[in-house]
Amino acid sequence: MRSNRAKTRAGVSMAATLPLLAGALALGIPTAHAADHPGRDALAGTKPQWATPKTDKGATADNAQVSARVYFAGRNASGLAAYARAVSDPHSPLYGKYLTAKQTQQRFGATKAQVAAVKSWLQSAGLKVTGATQHYVSVTGDVAAAEKAFGTQLHNYAKGSKTYHAPSTAATVPQSLQGAVLTVTGLDNAPHKANHDDALPPPDAVFKNSGPFSTYFGSNTASTLPDAYGTKIPYAIKGYTGKQLRSAYGAGKYTGKGVRIAITDAYASPTIAFDAGSYAKKNGDAAWKTSQLHQALPNAYTKTDECKAAGWYGEETLDVEAVHAVAPAADVTYVGAASCYDDDLLDSLSKVVDNHLADIVSNSWGDVEANQTPDLAAAYDQVFQFGAVQGIGFYFSSGDNGDEVANTGKKQVDTPANSAWVTAVGGTSLAVGKGDKYQWETGWGTEKATLSADGKSWTNFPGAYTSGAGGGTSSTVAEPYYQKGIVPNALATANSATGNRVVPDISAIADPNTGFLVGQTQTFPDGSQQYSEYRIGGTSLAAPVISAVQALAQEAGGGKALGFANPEIYARYSKNLYHDVVDKPTGKDLAVARVDFVNGFDATGGTAVSVRSLGKDSSLSAVKGYDDVTGVGSPAPGYVDSYRRR
Repeated sequence: MRSNRAKTRAGVSMAATLPLLAGALALGIPTAHAADHPGRDALAGTKPQWATPKTDKGATADNAQVSARVYFAGRNASGLAAYARAVSDPHSPLYGKYLTAKQTQQRFGATKAQVAAVKSWLQSAGLKVTGATQHYVSVTGDVAAAEKAFGTQLHNYAKGSKTYHAPSTAATVPQSLQGAVLTVTGLDNAPHKANHDDALPPPDAVFKNSGPFSTYFGSNTASTLPDAYGTKIPYAIKGYTGKQLRSAYGAGKYTGKGVRIAITDAYASPTIAFDAGSYAKKNGDAAWKTSQLHQALPNAYTKTDECKAAGWYGEETLDVEAVHAVAPAADVTYVGAASCYDDDLLDSLSKVVDNHLADIVSNSWGDVEANQTPDLAAAYDQVFQFGAVQGIGFYFSSGDNGDEVANTGKKQVDTPANSAWVTAVGGTSLAVGKGDKYQWETGWGTEKATLSADGKSWTNFPGAYTSGAGGGTSSTVAEPYYQKGIVPNALATANSATGNRVVPDISAIADPNTGFLVGQTQTFPDGSQQYSEYRIGGTSLAAPVISAVQALAQEAGGGKALGFANPEIYARYSKNLYHDVVDKPTGKDLAVARVDFVNGFDATGGTAVSVRSLGKDSSLSAVKGYDDVTGVGSPAPGYVDSYRRR
């Protein structure tokens, strides 16, 4: 399970190709003098790729409304990127010399004069300033005012079955602002804005797993079911718990004591405190201490129907319970966004950075790269760089659709995991045996075949691809320095001869068939709301697990913040500190048997029996060494302790 912003983007073409973001670790999008607009600078990337002459339906009405955000570049955008790299690079003399949030803003944030100049310019064009933070100014107004402010014409463009307005040329800003503007978002209105909704819905309908189960991998063989790959196979586990995951990833004596972890998602589960406490008590995790779990929430929520708010409750619950299971003493702050839209998710990330709520930030959401426009990429990267300067690291799930071909028709990676400034977390299928002993992992990729009517064979075995860890080569982000010499050249140059970012960086348990047991209050058929437990997975499990492991590593290092961790993660690549995950760790194909309730709740609607093959991740493969399913691998015993020598 992984919440995906793509669900909100109706009619968005998956075929768009974005321009390569200049510089492997550069900030934002380049500006250039606008030849058609003397005295103005163009903001590259602010004209969407889907706004083409072929789909142009003419000028947008002058009285149509626009809501936009103008992001500040700050005092020294290039200096911000350089300092963020220096404090994150163990070979730099500035390594670990983090700034406070106040120092960061004073050194790299927008000046009062820049903010005033930007506001004055926008207001002089007839736009109304509706809000301002230290990162951006939000404005509303009609199309005529927006066109005057940004020196472009807004046209209507067909996208699928819908029509949206967008700039017909790149937006421009006055040169007199002297580079104060990083980018502008919102000049196109795809997708259509939903109406505001002030209340959160109740929990989703209950989901339960049927048995039989294995208590540890391989403990219960499906002896009455057909063979798969020439042998009997085990039933899927009931769901791993913290003790098993801590053993698998070498937690040792560490608990995350003194480390702060933030979790961002949209909305907020109304039962999270009860659910997290109940789960810990029932499954052997340390009890939550008073004030160990915090929430930072918006004043109001929007787009609850469009974003399916109740579905995000399970996301939050999984993230909180997984972090606590692996790092039971870590302080956890949940930061909920007002909706699943980029503007609101960016606000949540900025809230973490501006208030330094944590050193480690787990994020189990994303979208496909084709939907990420350069203006939004610039806004995200700026937040990540502000965080890096302060010693804050961001961990993003890599996606649950493999190479995305089955999902979108195009081979691509997910975003924000594609950013060179975050740690992209891939996924595995995990086998933990008797006595909590680590056995092996495969790259997570599932093919499913159902039991034949006579019960003697699997129909069309091994069946169709269902899901798997996201990964591959970015089309828009240049190869970061820390991947060079480790990521195979064939992967790095798959989309460009000069090399691009490859995803993921590291990995952990994600396969729902070898997943994690989670406890959540759900709505039962009789309308009651009750706590129940079920097995779940996705790279939205892998991200909080890796975030928790990083908290253990930070504790091992004496509490010193790890910051943006990728340079350290890749520096450990050749030191036998990772499980080198491959698709056939035993030398043979692997599979498990599953029995599921047809109605998702009980046996009244019958059960369905299937075989789930492991290590079948679309066109992606987990191979010896770095790969685009699991990155450098998963943490092995010794990884956490290795940070003692930092």
